[in-house]
Amino acid sequence: MSEDLFVKICGVTSEPDALLAIGMGADAVGFIFAPSPRQVSAVAVADIVKRLPHGVLTVGVFRDESRQRVVEIANQIGLGAVQLHGHESAEDSRWVRDRVSLTIKAFSAGDRTISRFEEFGADYLLIDGPSPGSGEVFDWRLGEGVVDPSRLIVSGGLHPDNVAHAVARLRPFGVDVATGVEAEAGRKDPQLLRAFIANARQADRAAQAEHDTEVAPDQADGGPLVAGDVEEPYDWMDS
Repeated sequence: MSEDLFVKICGVTSEPDALLAIGMGADAVGFIFAPSPRQVSAVAVADIVKRLPHGVLTVGVFRDESRQRVVEIANQIGLGAVQLHGHESAEDSRWVRDRVSLTIKAFSAGDRTISRFEEFGADYLLIDGPSPGSGEVFDWRLGEGVVDPSRLIVSGGLHPDNVAHAVARLRPFGVDVATGVEAEAGRKDPQLLRAFIANARQADRAAQAEHDTEVAPDQADGGPLVAGDVEEPYDWMDS
């Protein structure tokens, strides 16, 4: 995957919305197979996936589905990844990972099971709000230090106006959004999509530039760094 911030648009229900998200710069699109206003059938997703550009990551989102069914759907459709968004056991998660290309294991913010993330064998950890799909924002402090940020995907209540703050606070590998870029349940809004992706990427570039400045031994003019040369990171608690 690219070293840039990974952006996943989830809850996609149609080919036009999948192509819209990709055209706006998304790295991945997610299809929800669990009960949800955005639930889609395997048949419908199969038709969408085969018409998407090469290189786009397609993610099937499952919640407490049998491990055999997860793998069957993912491999029949040709999905690039599986997201386990329920209370799947570590054993089932590892079983799925051995049979698909890539897995994302989701946990609610504050879930004590996160401390056992490595036992699940997943490639990435997604941290969500307490009620997935509700659009509720969780306390971002609960996402700090739960896993190596290079393996962390942040979700839960993100939208164009707060995604930059989440990126600056947590410096994650990626962000994931569904309701925050919708015109209505199951239908994406082009303006919200554009703004979300642009704001997320701009915040990531700013955070990377800040990091590069902090670790540089000298300024560009050869002088030492002094207090005040680096702008303080945004503190969402003061907003």
